[in-house]
Amino acid sequence: MDDRFRALDGWLRARLADAPLRIERASTDASFRRYFRVFLHDRTLIAMDAPPAREDSRPFVKVAGLLREAGLNAPVILEADFEQGFLLVTDLGMRSYLQALQEDDPRPLFADAATALVHWQSSSRPGVLPEYDEALLRRELALFPDWYVARHLGIELSNAQLESLEGVFRAVLARNLSEARVFVHRDFMPRNLMVAHPNPGILDFQDAVHGPISYDIACLYRDAFLSWDEETVLDGTIRYWEKARAAKLPVPADFGEFWRDVEWMGLQRHLKVLGIFARLAHRDGKAGYVEDTPRFVGYVRHAVSRYDELAPLGRLLDELEGRRAQAGCMS
Repeated sequence: MDDRFRALDGWLRARLADAPLRIERASTDASFRRYFRVFLHDRTLIAMDAPPAREDSRPFVKVAGLLREAGLNAPVILEADFEQGFLLVTDLGMRSYLQALQEDDPRPLFADAATALVHWQSSSRPGVLPEYDEALLRRELALFPDWYVARHLGIELSNAQLESLEGVFRAVLARNLSEARVFVHRDFMPRNLMVAHPNPGILDFQDAVHGPISYDIACLYRDAFLSWDEETVLDGTIRYWEKARAAKLPVPADFGEFWRDVEWMGLQRHLKVLGIFARLAHRDGKAGYVEDTPRFVGYVRHAVSRYDELAPLGRLLDELEGRRAQAGCMS
């Protein structure tokens, strides 16, 4: 029991009128937030511990309200103490999509997720959430050379390599920024979706922005912890695109154009995630995430192999792997 847990325990007992309760760790994530399940006589709730010096809980409360206004199943905020960084919210259950997709038929689960995504995007309006603009997209891309290449691989890029990478970045950003803009969950993946009624329950949405329409569907099928064959990804993306078209969302009329948007948006995310996972390991001491970097390198290689404009990134990856192999032989 650390000091923050003791403070959270006292805060919960005061808010719940000293009702008999039991608290268990529910989960952690890549941030400094922690989640605890609170067992009461007739129900369970979720308590969030978000140290205010590290995390701002206000976006969580705001986006939860937006999701619920859109008719989606997000937690209800029961109590909020922004000064201490404590929230008490409803519990959406214990079975995530990450677990269910490995045990059940994935098609109904993905169908529900796509329907929820269309409802979320249909509720979009500008000026409500932060813009997913060029500056933010570029800062995310910079995580790849700064943290994955320089810190994790220990390789300093040459000027020629940096120039080549910058050319790819400019092409990717131009494509990303050409898309229509909607509400973006920004981490719409199986780990953050719960099997619930109505399905899915939606979590980890506090970083939501107003940005490219392809982002969340790219995130759903190109997951950090599960990989799907291209036939499954293509089929699911088509089914989402058809629902989006029926809802008059601003997706391209030609699916081929939308598929290209999804692949290029996914590439931006994969490069960002490689940097984030390296930063989590080397700055924050959360080493487990880097175990999934090969999955994301695979996603990147798959994307760059399909488009001539991205080929320089494939060559850079070859050079990085060659440098690592040479270093391994010399050590």
